[in-house]
Amino acid sequence: MKLYYSPGACSLAVHIMLEELGEPYQTEMVSTGNGSTRTDKHLTVNPKGQVPVLDLGNEVLTEVSAIMLYLTFTFGANLDLDTSPNTLVRAVEWMNWLSSGVHAGPVTQCWNTDRLTEDPSHHSSIQAKGRKRLRDVYNLIERKIPKTGYVLGGFSAVDPCLVGYFRWGNRLGLDMRTDFPNWTRHCLQMLERPAVNTVLAEEKLSVWE
Repeated sequence: MKLYYSPGACSLAVHIMLEELGEPYQTEMVSTGNGSTRTDKHLTVNPKGQVPVLDLGNEVLTEVSAIMLYLTFTFGANLDLDTSPNTLVRAVEWMNWLSSGVHAGPVTQCWNTDRLTEDPSHHSSIQAKGRKRLRDVYNLIERKIPKTGYVLGGFSAVDPCLVGYFRWGNRLGLDMRTDFPNWTRHCLQMLERPAVNTVLAEEKLSVWE
């Protein structure tokens, strides 16, 4: 398996899961920041011009939720992942919401405002609305994260995803430690896992900045 990733992007979740599973894999870094996800080379791999991409040799998978479910079904026994129908449905519910309701919503409003308007004079108002929406959805995530354990009980595909969104909250100016104690507890629990620290070190990231 070969993962195409950009440091700190939503591909972080897939990178963590691959490391957790302990299966052989390779990585190739492309950057959402410098435009290398839009080069002809990467567009040949993924015409969407995005990460993550997981090359399986005979086929290519894209989109976080699809890749995470593939890894759960194929290698989940390595981590004793719960593949019961109810847990999988809840995992899809979480990942789709994070992707469409958070990433494509307020995060894009704050960070990629130029995608939403060609008029720079509108940027500040769009970003202000994005910051308000971000706090609203982060407050909802905070309420949905349990006070103990992982999000769905046992470790699941959802937990690595929340590490990246926690980091984004800090980078977008939210006081994650103070205002989101359940989420902070969950993140600290994830930081106890060696795979998480291995990936953060490889991508040269901190969840706090």
